[in-house]
Amino acid sequence: MTGKAKKKFEVLVFWEKHGLPATLDAFKVSRRTLFLWKGQLRAGHGKPTALEEQSRVPVHRRLRAWPLPMLDEIKRIRMEHPNLGKAKLQILLVRFCRRNALPTPSVSTVGRIIEDLGGLRIFPQKIDHFGRVKKANRQKVLRKPKDFKALHPGHCVALDTVERFIHGCRRYVITFEDIYSRFGFAWSTTSHASKAAGEFFSFCRMVFPVPFEHVLTDNGSEFKKHFAEKLSALHLTHYHTYPKTPKMNAHCERFNRTIQEEFVDFHASELLEPQKFNVILMEYLLWFNTERPHYALKMQSPIQFLLQWSANQQECNYGWTHTFPCIGGHYSVHYFRMTTRTVGIKEFRDNMTKFLREGQKKNIHFVVMRHGEPVANVMPLKKAKRQTLEGLEQELAEARAQADRGELYTSTEVRKMLGL
Repeated sequence: MTGKAKKKFEVLVFWEKHGLPATLDAFKVSRRTLFLWKGQLRAGHGKPTALEEQSRVPVHRRLRAWPLPMLDEIKRIRMEHPNLGKAKLQILLVRFCRRNALPTPSVSTVGRIIEDLGGLRIFPQKIDHFGRVKKANRQKVLRKPKDFKALHPGHCVALDTVERFIHGCRRYVITFEDIYSRFGFAWSTTSHASKAAGEFFSFCRMVFPVPFEHVLTDNGSEFKKHFAEKLSALHLTHYHTYPKTPKMNAHCERFNRTIQEEFVDFHASELLEPQKFNVILMEYLLWFNTERPHYALKMQSPIQFLLQWSANQQECNYGWTHTFPCIGGHYSVHYFRMTTRTVGIKEFRDNMTKFLREGQKKNIHFVVMRHGEPVANVMPLKKAKRQTLEGLEQELAEARAQADRGELYTSTEVRKMLGL
């Protein structure tokens, strides 16, 4: 029931209780209107929904009646010049009407006439090599609602693709951004297939610490088939933008511009080898998410914003892979059954025994901070889980045996083995 119907019902109840003069003075409603509402309520057998506003559309609507020669001229112009707009069509129609002494419709009226005539839209037909007309296989997709707004991290994440030509070769940079926290991620590839986008989405789920709910993309082929199957298997809602409407994915489009102006344009030649490009891209993204200030986040980095957001939650069930510093104040992040808490280095030094006992008892992971930067991690070891210590002792014994055999690697060799 709408608010207007509730208000009418309250007025009628007041009338029943206090009488007609008091009602007229209290609500500034005419006597005729009160009796009209009372009749509507009686006709609806006392149900308040009978007081709902009814449609005020005329029973007999006026029909548009225009000369047939003018309608034929509109059809002719639209067929000769497919999908010409109503404003341009009206200028061409003015000459015809003056020449034939006919009334000239306005631009809005021309638009309504086109709609009355069925839209008059035509599209070119595709023909196969046998000369047969190909049937358009258009599937309806779910569009992002106009009033949709991201309310928390992971509520809606957006993806897009940046295409670059390097020495005649095509290279693609698939981008990802969480709309609420502005957390960004990207990956370069030589493939524009949906399978590559599906693999990239798996990387996004690994690096972003919060589960996703809605995914927003454009209508590109890379976000079909394998990508759509992956979202369906994860039971995620896949929103699409309208064709030729990039403003519906404005946050990711702005991230595309930022990453191109600040990084891709300066390392375009390295895009020929995506593996090497991705290594240096990760360094930029690490700085982008942990240190780079964002105006939308009040000059905080995305990770700082996420940690501040998690500190304000009464109970958080999200899993976090790593913990990063937050400027000012104490915060805690729940990692499944373990809680991560920051503590100042002076406070930790003065009460070290107290913090160690509390961490062992309540399973708390302490991050020791100095001038807003983490300097140490203190994690409790469960007494019941002796396997961890036994495994550690075994690994240390293997390491000593390898060192005795001379099986050592320099840092240069390790970087070469890992492809860094």
